[in-house]
Amino acid sequence: MGRVEIRKVESNHDLKTFVQFYYDLYRDCPHAVPFLFTDEIATLRKDKNPAFEFCEADFFLAYKEGKVVGRVAAILNKKANQRWNVKQVRFGYFDFIDDLEVSKALMDTVEQWGRERGMTQIAGPLGFTDMDREGMMVEGFNRLSTMYVNYNYPYYPQHIEKLGRFEKDNDYLEFLVKISDHVPEKIMKVSQVIEKRYNLRVKKFTRKELVSGGKGREIFHIINKTYDGLYGFSQLSERQIDHYVDEYIKIADLDLVTGVEDATNNKLVGFGICFPSFSNALQKTRDGHFLPFGWWHLLKVLKFHKTNTIDMLLIGVLPEYRAKGANSLIFRDIVLQMLRHGYVFAEAMPQMETNTRIISLWDYFEHEQHRRHRCYKREIL
Repeated sequence: MGRVEIRKVESNHDLKTFVQFYYDLYRDCPHAVPFLFTDEIATLRKDKNPAFEFCEADFFLAYKEGKVVGRVAAILNKKANQRWNVKQVRFGYFDFIDDLEVSKALMDTVEQWGRERGMTQIAGPLGFTDMDREGMMVEGFNRLSTMYVNYNYPYYPQHIEKLGRFEKDNDYLEFLVKISDHVPEKIMKVSQVIEKRYNLRVKKFTRKELVSGGKGREIFHIINKTYDGLYGFSQLSERQIDHYVDEYIKIADLDLVTGVEDATNNKLVGFGICFPSFSNALQKTRDGHFLPFGWWHLLKVLKFHKTNTIDMLLIGVLPEYRAKGANSLIFRDIVLQMLRHGYVFAEAMPQMETNTRIISLWDYFEHEQHRRHRCYKREIL
């Protein structure tokens, strides 16, 4: 066997090779979901991703006998490091064949990159910000993934253990929730009481309100307030907020976007954004490309609801209203919309295992905790 050679991504061709490696590695895996190729490229380009305002990153490919066998991103989120008072380099986009020499060479490269910038700790898998995919899958390898989480082979965490000195830093749990033919009685009653007691109401939006009317931006300002204490979070900049409004809100199914307003002042105090599941549709694309027919599979899901599952993408409620139970209004409306369109399952996106307030809500439904993702850390020697 030849030795591992690490090459830094220097050109657009290299960047496409970096992204393509994931599709090549998982092409025959029935559980992996290909991400949209154009989205992956845009996230990694300094001229496209507004996170580069406060992030620094380099990308590396591992070669063995002239063939690409692994990849990794080294990321420095300066805003998050300041917020959490750490000197931490992040590793992300960490994919590799089942060869310990390869995974070790990639991890050593990120550590050295961080060391050169004065970092004392390495952590991941993490993206640029909390809005990116986070964590390495440690449970749920035989379940269909989604476009919003990392999928990896079972040997990945085995490599982390063999690399040594890594410890668990944070776990995310994911749940598959089954919807019956009605809103759970407890949620219905609680939400009705909360509406009257605190003068709250469900708010459904027009596209104009969300995009040009400012409500979409309000949603992401709520994220800044509600996610601030979550693991690794850094405040979204105004450019990032504009980017996410453009990326999510402009194409969202408005029936699956739910707001909660304080009726006394028309203040938006909470929201939920769901998308119909694109998992099966993406598996029918050619490596996450829209052409030649990928766009049709995705359109059938987005416009014609050709799936029985939704992905609960983002939920946030201002802290003072969270304590009042405003979450119940969001979940009631989500279930009502699911029943209206014939959805049967909801993929509850990653929740920190310590977030018992949200996790306890699934007890009102038939549910299964079916995936777990883990972030690791270790000190840089």
